[in-house]
Amino acid sequence: MNRILVIRGGAIGDFVLTLPAIRLLRDRFQNARLEILGVPHIIALAHKRFYADAVRSLDSASFARCFAANTELPSELRDYFSNFDLVLSYLYDSDRIFEANVRSCSSTMFIAGPATLDNSEHAAFQLARPLQTLGLCLKDSAVRIFPNEEDRAAVRGFREVGVRPIVFHPGSGSETKNWPIENWIALGDALMANGRDLLIVAGEADLDRTARLKTAWIGKGVRFTENLPLPHLAALLEDTTFIGHDSGISHIAAAVEARCVVLFGKTDPAIWAPAGEKVTVLRAPDGKMTLLEIDVVACAVASASSR
Repeated sequence: MNRILVIRGGAIGDFVLTLPAIRLLRDRFQNARLEILGVPHIIALAHKRFYADAVRSLDSASFARCFAANTELPSELRDYFSNFDLVLSYLYDSDRIFEANVRSCSSTMFIAGPATLDNSEHAAFQLARPLQTLGLCLKDSAVRIFPNEEDRAAVRGFREVGVRPIVFHPGSGSETKNWPIENWIALGDALMANGRDLLIVAGEADLDRTARLKTAWIGKGVRFTENLPLPHLAALLEDTTFIGHDSGISHIAAAVEARCVVLFGKTDPAIWAPAGEKVTVLRAPDGKMTLLEIDVVACAVASASSR
């Protein structure tokens, strides 16, 4: 295997949970050139940060031809796919049209990842399972992400030197996964009363919730960082105590070995929670986030902070 292509779309958490499978390939084929085809701002987490030597955007219109049945791919795409000895694809391809088109380009080995995940085991194990074809077996579902020095330099001004902040990510991709914002405010007030520094991280999907926190904490010295590039966010979360929901950002925090408290509702944490010795998962009673008590979360945060 001299050249390997991994194709992975989806959200942040989907990609991060695929990294253990990619690491299997990295460790087994150490001299291979590995490229990732995916969502640009997400796969940046892997580009020249151990996992990927190169990346390419899956959003390119040229790739749309790959999903048309009985088509002749343009020479550009044929040449592109024929460059690889192995293609590992996690694209949804129920009719195997994409697979057939890639296979038509050359004798490239093609391995299809699971189209959907079940409740049999942790998602990272399910995503790595197809690599058993190559004799590769995942032993640990924990993920690692490796920010570089440029990433760390980019966020140095967001934290006081020598201080380990408590980081809140109060949002997620779904409102049903979110703990009530009033609870976040009460938890933050209690932590600040005990002299803890708060740092709030947020993306575009979190604007309304972040605005509520900014209003509640005017003049209290709480720091807010919004829309950071994901590699910079990963660097920012190193050596912090992190509290978040079932979200891709929580997976990033766990992957840089932050001390994590992750709040889960209806989603099964046995399948979807970040793995790691520094991760504490709190499951809301009956899957209802409104029933997860502030004192329970506060105790978990205190315990995580003391590690």
